[in-house]
Formats: sequence, structure tokens, C-alpha cells
Amino acid sequence: MNNLFAYVLLSTFSTVGYAQQDLKLWYSKPATNFNEALPIGNGRLGVMVFGDPIKEQLQLNESTLWAGGPHRNDNPAALKALPEVQKMIFEGKYKEAHNLVQKTFFTTTNGMPYQPVGNLVLNFPGHENSSDYKRDLDIDKAVASITYKVGDVTYTRQVISSFVDNVVILKISADRRGKISFSASYNSKLRSQIETEKDKLILTGISSDHDGIPGKVRFLSETQIKTLGGKLEIKGQSIEVSNADEAVLYISTATNFVNYKDVSGNEKHRADQYLSKAIAKPFNSALQEHIAAYQKYFRRVKLELGTSEAANRETDERVRNFATADDPALAALYFQFGRYLLISCSQPTSQPATLQGIWNSEVMPPWDSKYTVNINTEMNYWPAEATNLTELHEPLFKMLEELSQTGKETAKTMYGAKGWAMHHNTDLWRTTGAVDGPLWGMWPMGGAWLSEHFWEHYSFTGDKEFLKRVYPVLKGACQFYLDALIKEPLNNRLVISPSISPENTPSIRPDFALAAGVTMDNELLFDLFNRTAQAAEVLGEDADFASTLRKTVAKMIPLQIGKHGQLQEWSEDLDNPEDKHRHVSHLYALFPSNQISPYRTPELAQAAKTSLIHRGDPSTGWSMGWKVNLWARLLDGNHAYTLLRNQLSLVPSSGGNSGGTYPNLFDAHPPFQIDGNFGCTSGIAEMLLQSQDGAIHVLPALPDVWKSGSISGLKARGGFQLDFSWKDKTIEKVTVYSRLGGNCRIRSYVPLKGNGIVPAVGKNPNSFYEIPTINKPIFAKEAKITRMINRQVFEYDIQTVKDKTYTFVKK
Repeated sequence: MNNLFAYVLLSTFSTVGYAQQDLKLWYSKPATNFNEALPIGNGRLGVMVFGDPIKEQLQLNESTLWAGGPHRNDNPAALKALPEVQKMIFEGKYKEAHNLVQKTFFTTTNGMPYQPVGNLVLNFPGHENSSDYKRDLDIDKAVASITYKVGDVTYTRQVISSFVDNVVILKISADRRGKISFSASYNSKLRSQIETEKDKLILTGISSDHDGIPGKVRFLSETQIKTLGGKLEIKGQSIEVSNADEAVLYISTATNFVNYKDVSGNEKHRADQYLSKAIAKPFNSALQEHIAAYQKYFRRVKLELGTSEAANRETDERVRNFATADDPALAALYFQFGRYLLISCSQPTSQPATLQGIWNSEVMPPWDSKYTVNINTEMNYWPAEATNLTELHEPLFKMLEELSQTGKETAKTMYGAKGWAMHHNTDLWRTTGAVDGPLWGMWPMGGAWLSEHFWEHYSFTGDKEFLKRVYPVLKGACQFYLDALIKEPLNNRLVISPSISPENTPSIRPDFALAAGVTMDNELLFDLFNRTAQAAEVLGEDADFASTLRKTVAKMIPLQIGKHGQLQEWSEDLDNPEDKHRHVSHLYALFPSNQISPYRTPELAQAAKTSLIHRGDPSTGWSMGWKVNLWARLLDGNHAYTLLRNQLSLVPSSGGNSGGTYPNLFDAHPPFQIDGNFGCTSGIAEMLLQSQDGAIHVLPALPDVWKSGSISGLKARGGFQLDFSWKDKTIEKVTVYSRLGGNCRIRSYVPLKGNGIVPAVGKNPNSFYEIPTINKPIFAKEAKITRMINRQVFEYDIQTVKDKTYTFVKK
């Protein structure tokens, strides 16, 4: 079966009988700022819709509009300094190592910011006194709408960022003829000018210079309006519409970006092409085609957790009251909102989602709105496979393939190594050198973590052609680390040095983060080496290289339990139980990896739990999103729900000092970062279904508050897709669709029955469910070792046939 047909079949399987629960964000007032505005997007074009009756603002983004231009940021002085830095770290001279790294590993170029196109502003004279106002975002259709009355006339606006026509379309209508009058104009924070061309309004400009790199991205946004009745004319730098029955605005935006080393495109030609095709189509046709293209992805998964009176309230009020109200439908809405955002900001041909997706209003946004790959970029894509959006992983894969090319120079220039390397940050130009100084940026593990997404995709899809395509990238990443690993002097274990545990420092040296052999590095390389070796075996090649990788893993520092009973963050036992840092990097082994399991490694699971308890629950938004997943992997649904409840606490749109959720459901770091949205969507999926631990575990971490419910379309590893329902916290029915065939092992807290199922015995023979054999852990002498206590489970096997469906029910 080819992939396209398979995805269509999967979509059909999970959307038959789709009874849509109300999936709308809605408000009775216009947005007053970005954190109240509503996001729409088609992967390339992002729009924030404010919905003011008097002055509508469409804040526009295009995914390739970034400051600067093609450049590199490697520092060749690093190679000469490397041995001395490593020696200093082994000798405990952290201040000296910090200063030398600052001088030799970094440049003055710290990455380019993602930037906004500008705003299209519509002024509506006479609409100062409106009533019956409502604005909403229908995430089942990807349509933003505004309705209100002026006198006895009802006005409606509908806005889409079309997945089909690649333009933004805004329809303005009224229930009486000749009542639509407004003016449209552009503004931008970038170097720009406004022109007119016949009946078009055109904004042209260029991106900013930054860190000494000249801005090279030219952009053009043009607006053309079709009216029914009335009059349209250009006046100065605006378009005026008078007394029309309806008006449809088409906003086409493009840049000259071709790829990370080429900005020779013709932005006007591109924008004109999009516009001329779109404007020839009636609005209703464009709207229906847009909805159909969007729902092809969105309607693959449906989640029902029940509803209550609270679901009738405005969205921001629901968030404000979530901790005390009975509102399970908000959790379902929030889950689906994360899927909506991923569909809207990461299409197969677009750029990957940045720290803000594709929605950014600032020339210098927080953290430059780049790709921070020590957690945040990866978190953006955690929902891609499990929540049935597998094609939307592709932009990340393409970026990773490009980084494997630019990173070759970094590996050679800075480390004298083969393969390719990158640090904790990159941008549109695929820079791979270290940025932001030793406390933040001396982390050469970006290639290892990003590469895990290749294996994740393969493990869900079984796509060998994809694995063959990306194997050279996996191999190149391994080649770098094989060269970069050195022996530490105490136990002759192989370690990466210099490195850091992302963004944290040991409390005994809070100003100096540099270390050797930190836990997360070891965990990442365990996965990268083992999974690349598995990939080589699947493809039937590189047997000697695979053997080298597995032998290297055995020489690295294993997981360690420290004196406080915690999973150690560093190779030394330096953890402080009072450390509340937002990063929990050493818990990568629990999630997203599967090195730690409550059933297979109960001592390590308990140690990970101890570390989580030490860190505490409240944190930045994205950190709480990660913790939802971690508690779900610990099979504690109630604690996972506590983190979800903390995340769904209202942060004022004007600011705030704690993580949570803004009125428009955007994640608050604060400020806005989109990764928390994606992290929580992934976390909810993990609460309901897991497949990383040798079996498909149905309802592994169901919280008490979700007593009854159903979900359809979730994916498990090995090409399985599941629909299931539960009542009184007990599974009622599980339907499994097998795209690849092979053994399906189901794990449940209650006995099940079904045609052809038998009690599971021994190791799961399905190769997609192979579980890792970790190196023997090390326990501190002072540690009080305890084992996690788990609920009894029942496991069943059924031999599935490709493209067949199977049903299990409660016994």
C-alpha cells in the first residue's frame, strides 16, 4: 500500500460517524493584544485576528521572513582550545574552562530572529457603537469569525489562511445591502514602503540586519478586494470600499527565500501567482476546499471526555475557572487546539514550527523565535506521530537533513571530527555553531536529540524507504560523537566534554555549567547509537558500524541513582533537592525515551519520580507540558492531571510572572511559547495510550476526573491505530486497525476478550516493540533504593493481518 493511500484509509477509519463536539474558542469582546487575538495559518502564512468592529487588525507572518541572510557562525579557535578545555574540566577548573570556552567557542553571531510582515488594518467608520458582539475560532474548520450589530444591521467577518489557495481570505458581509464601507491599509515595523498597482495595495520591504549580518529577505504582501455592489477606489496608501453588499479581501504574501543558502527568488512573481489563482475562485468554493483540506488532518482524531455547564462559558473564563470547575470538555478542546496549531504551522512543504509556531508580532521576539533544540523544537513535534499527524513531521525532517550538511563544517572546524554537529540553536539559515555563551549554549547534542525524530517516525509508520533516505543523517551524527567521545580519568568511561545539562548549573557552582559526561548526553547517545544500529540492521547494511555503536554504548556512564534517591543529573552526585529549575533534562530517559520504565526498571522509575518531586510542579508553561508526559509515563494519571490543571491556569494577556495559558489558549512561558501547547497535547495522548514499553498500553494513566470517555484515531508504534471507550474508569471496547500486520500486544488494567486473542507470553515478537537493554545502573552508597509499585496488568497478543481491524472488549 502506498503511503498516500494508507493515510487516506487511516483517516477514513477514524472519522466514520464523526459527531462533532463544539470545538470553538469564543469571546464576547475584541482582542486588545496579541495574547487575546486568534491564530490561523496554513503552514506558510500565519495571521492573528483581533476582531475589533471599528479597527480590524490582521497581523501577518510568512514563515521564511527572518533577519539576516546566508551565513555561518563557527569559531575555528575552538579546535585548538578543545584539549585544554577538557583538561580544565577534568581538573575541576570550571571558571577557567568557562572563560576559555567563552573566548574560543562562540562568535558575535547568535542566530537570526523570525520577523513579522506587518499588519493589514481595516477601519470601519460608524461602527463605534456595536452590540451582540461575538468572535470565535472554529478549530474543526480552521475559520475565525466575528459577528456584531450596528443599529439593526448584523455584520459578519470570516477569515481563513487557505490550505488550498495559499493566501489569506477575509469575507465581510452584512444582512442588509449597501451597508459595507471601510478602508484598508498596511503598516510594518520593518524597512518597507507601500505602493499601489491598479486596484491592489502592496507592502514591500526587507528583513533586518542582525549581529552584523545584512538583511537579505525581501518580502511583498499585496491585497486585492472583490466587492458585490458599492464602490472601490485607491486613495493614497489605502483602498476604500463604499456601500458594498459584501467584500472579499485576498492577501497574498511571499519572499525571495529559496533555501538556506539561496535568496534569489522573485517575491512579486510568487505573490502575484498565488493571488491571481485565488481571486478567480468564488469565496464559498475557496472556503469549502480549505475546510476539506484541513479536516483531512484534523478529523483523524476525536476525543470525548464529557461535558458540563461550564462548556457554555467564554474560553478565557473557562481557563480561569478550570482548577475549580467541572469542565472536562476544556481538556479535550485544549488537546485538539494543540493539533490545530500543528496543522496550521507545520505543513509538509513549510518551514518547521518555531518557538512561536508561525505567529510573531515582534522584530526582536523572545529568544528570537528560533529553533531551540535542547527541548523546545523537539517538543513542538511530540504530538505528530501519536495524534495522527505524521506528514506534519516532514518540515523537521527536511531541516534536519539540511543541518546535517551545514553541520559538517562545524564538526570539522570546531572539533576536528567526521560527521556533522550542531549545538542548542539554529535558524532559517541552518547555522550549527554555538550561540548564547557557555551557560546556555555549550551543548553539542542538538544533532543527537533531533535525530531521534527519524526513528520515532519509522517506529510508528514502518516506512523503510524513509529510513533509507535518512540513514546517512543518522550515521553522520553518530560519526561525530564517535570522534568527540573521550575517556574521563576517574573510571575511563567515554564522555562528551565540554557540555552542559541544558540551561541548569549545579548548586555548588551556580555560575559555571560546563561539565563532562552529563546524564542527558549519555541518554541521548544511548538512543542515537542503538537506534542507528537498529536502522542499519533493518536496512541490511553497515554491520561493522552497528557493532561499533553498540560496543561504544557499553563504555559510557550508565544511569545513576544519587544520595537523595534521585536520578542524577550530572556524572557526579551534585543534585540539590531544593533545585526547582524548569529543565528536567536528565529525565529524557523516561520521556520521550523509553530507557526507564515502571515495569522494567522500577528502581530507576522511582528515582525519576523523586527527581520530579524535587523539581516541583509549578514552572514555565513548556516545562509543565513536559511534566504532564513524565507523570503519564510514571503511570500516575492524577499527578499528570495536576500539571495539566496548572498549565490551564489563566495568565493575564498583558503579562504575568508564572507559566500557564493566555486567554487565546496560547502557552505562557511567559511570554508566549508554543511548545507548551504541543507538550500538553502529547501529554494527554500519553495519559490515554502508550506503546513504548513492549506493548500497547490502553488507559495507562487515566485521571479520576475523566471517569468516562472515548477517543478515536490515536496511533501506536508498529502501524497500529486505535479507537477505544471507557466507563467508570474501566475500558469498555478497543478497536485496532493494523496498517502493517504483525503481532499486536495489548496491555490493560482489566481482563479483555476478543476473537483470536491469547494471553501474552514472553517477549513481544513484533520488532517495533523491541525494548532497550540499558547498562547496569550505579547506585550511590548513601541512597535508599526503593522500587516503584505498579498496578497489575493483563497482556494479550493477536496476530494481525495488514489492513484488517480487530476488537477487544472488557471480559
